[in-house]
Amino acid sequence: MKSPYLTPDHEVFRINVRTFLADHVLPHAADWEQEGGLPRELWKLFAERGYLGLLHPRSAGGGARDLFTSVVFLEELGRTGFGGLRAAVSVHAYMATHYLAWVGGRELCRTYLEPAVRGDSVAALAITEPGAGADLAGLATTATRDGDHYVVNGTKTMVSNGMAADFAVVAVRTGAVTDAGRPGMAGLSLLVVDSGLPGIGREPVRTLGWCSAGTATVSYDGVRVPADHLIGRLNSGFYYLMRGLQLERLVAATLALGGIEQSLDDLRGFVRGRRVAGDVLAEKQAPVHRIADLGTELAAARQLVHHTAWLYDQGELPTTECSMAKLYTTELACRLADVSLQLQGAHGYAEGSRAARAYRDARAATIAAGPSEVMRDLIGRAVLRAPVRADAEPQR
Repeated sequence: MKSPYLTPDHEVFRINVRTFLADHVLPHAADWEQEGGLPRELWKLFAERGYLGLLHPRSAGGGARDLFTSVVFLEELGRTGFGGLRAAVSVHAYMATHYLAWVGGRELCRTYLEPAVRGDSVAALAITEPGAGADLAGLATTATRDGDHYVVNGTKTMVSNGMAADFAVVAVRTGAVTDAGRPGMAGLSLLVVDSGLPGIGREPVRTLGWCSAGTATVSYDGVRVPADHLIGRLNSGFYYLMRGLQLERLVAATLALGGIEQSLDDLRGFVRGRRVAGDVLAEKQAPVHRIADLGTELAAARQLVHHTAWLYDQGELPTTECSMAKLYTTELACRLADVSLQLQGAHGYAEGSRAARAYRDARAATIAAGPSEVMRDLIGRAVLRAPVRADAEPQR
């Protein structure tokens, strides 16, 4: 589909990314799923082509490319069909390191961002806790100032790259609790924490999908972190996270878009070649109509994601559109995975099939970066706040 947002240069870049993934990723990705993580040399391969720093400034070794270059990269990463790979790379390149590039300061960028862009270190983002996920106000991990260090105590869970990360950007509570005794939104900060510090424990988490993301529970028991590892301003973490989540949701939507396209391609290939009672499945009305609906929804999803990316690239912060894009694409990925597995029957249900993997992986994206229920709440409130036409008839 032609797009007003993509140039011929973007399409050349797409071909290069697709070729790289076909040569260096797809032949080994199933093995990485079994191993539960990505090999260190893969990060270097991504970095050599500039893929870990597309949005980051040139001063940190990044490419400072326009956002649609990243959209193309993420779509192609999504098309690999491996959710764990998508999660690991996107957390590193667009989430954890985003905060360093945005408000990290020169020294933190030199020490952490530049090696991450070069593929010499792996980054994680540690936000979710056993008792708090989408509810940032409920985060309870503390960082107490002690001289020229912060002492960190608490537990983070469902940390993508958690088992392999050399450092993590960690959301901590540096301020007092509210008058009501609850943690609240104020007093959150972001710290860069080296993974090898004394007092840090890491345990792998077995997940239904995203098997190569190296997901972990990370515990902090009296971990002493240098005070100059604070990212940005003290007690400004909630503001940083709320802005950063918009990019995270746009990234999630774009990855899902690529996954949807690949799943639909796989399904089309199957129904064109599969015969049932002597007839090609692609000639039967029931599957044709289901695929028609999915193709229409894919076209709508693509326009929504690209328009949201365009708004973001114009310097806006399209919070509602980011929530819409994330909700629509990740839910569509689940619907498509369900239809694809159903129409492929036993072939799709077999362990190791692309349909089965898509079915497992798709669900995680509706939870990460804010579950669908939260997206609906945000969208619904925004829609209800929108002005009503002056000539609208009031309800009586």
